[in-house]
Amino acid sequence: MRYLVVVEEGATSFGAYVPDLPGCCAVGESREEALKLIEDAIAFHLEGLRLEGNVIPVPHSSGELIEVAA
Repeated sequence: MRYLVVVEEGATSFGAYVPDLPGCCAVGESREEALKLIEDAIAFHLEGLRLEGNVIPVPHSSGELIEVAA
């Protein structure tokens, strides 16, 4: 499965979260670290859902970049 990951740059770190997996997030010192950590977090999150007998959410979120005059 392919899940949309949103990455946000903060003042001192990068955060990443998965809109289709509420509560699945990660923080890293760099964008690359945040992406690696969210990949691990997704696997851990899905394994937890499986162990609890829950349905694995089907990815449905998508993203687009919209350009506007500023």
